[in-house]
Amino acid sequence: MRVLAAMSGGVDSAVAAALAVEAGHQVTGVHLALSRQPGTLRTGSRGCCTVEDALDARRVADLLQIPYYVWDFSEEFARDVVADFLAEYEAGRTPNPCLRCNEKIKFEALLDRAIALGFDAVATGHHVRLVDGQLRRSVDAAKDQSYVLAVLRPDQLAYCLFPLGELTKQQVRAMAAERGFSVAAKPDSYDICFIPEGDTQGYLTEKLGERPGVLVDSATGAELGRHSGHFGYTIGQRKGLGLNHPAVDGRPRYVLGIEPVSGRVTVGGADELDVRQVEADHRLVFPTGRQPVFPARVRAQLRAHGATVPADAELVDGGLRVRLDEPARGIAPGQTVVLYDEADDAVLAAATITGTR
Repeated sequence: MRVLAAMSGGVDSAVAAALAVEAGHQVTGVHLALSRQPGTLRTGSRGCCTVEDALDARRVADLLQIPYYVWDFSEEFARDVVADFLAEYEAGRTPNPCLRCNEKIKFEALLDRAIALGFDAVATGHHVRLVDGQLRRSVDAAKDQSYVLAVLRPDQLAYCLFPLGELTKQQVRAMAAERGFSVAAKPDSYDICFIPEGDTQGYLTEKLGERPGVLVDSATGAELGRHSGHFGYTIGQRKGLGLNHPAVDGRPRYVLGIEPVSGRVTVGGADELDVRQVEADHRLVFPTGRQPVFPARVRAQLRAHGATVPADAELVDGGLRVRLDEPARGIAPGQTVVLYDEADDAVLAAATITGTR
């Protein structure tokens, strides 16, 4: 097969490309340039898609003796990922830009171009399994990325290769070292790639400007402080609230609600953060191509790196309603809920959360 290997410059995509070559495929490597002014160097796990990353990917491609290109997707990234990120925070929601990047860039823009150029498949370094067209968790639970790929459609999955699904991260690093890849010990990137400094609040303020508002106690309605922008807060946040009113009694308070129009941010006790039910009726996807039989017993994952929770799921008015067996804390609209089959960890459905109870 003619395979396009997406090479980020990290160890996972390097080994994925190597395995595609060793499987006998005709492989071409491609690095995605997502910024017109990329950073030059990474700092540990901070930043990705830098000039350094592009050079690391090229070195691996040279060792594998495969063609290597850099494709400019900066315009698509700015429009579909960065602009979406800003709009979601402005609307008082909490987005996942990595999930949106996978959906819109790696498995839409990239995949569409690969198909147009005659490639049979796209190989990536995601830790996830694809079994008979079903997206399933990686054998390495700590590195599993099925959550951020759960928004992919069946027609997209039909062109995907995930060579690392049966490997642990430790095995991947060992295989990279055996092949002489300089990225064998390279740290994984954890931060938002377009905010490499890690200061999300500062970035949002710079892009959206100051929008003063108040912080209000959920129980008494008392004003406990003021802020310069509601978008600087997320549901469940405790640190950096800036509560300085005499009514503050020293009891820990968390963000419970965000009203973008008025700028009102409601804070309260930890017990008020518990969520037993979520509604998700935006971007509803069934990756298998078949709608599960609802109502259904499932396991629900509500964060990219969170544990799954046993739950009952049903379809209501074209969206999902998921009742959790155990309360989850700090779940916010804008996040994604992913449903898994209890028996085999297959992804059944994914949708964006629009409400919680």
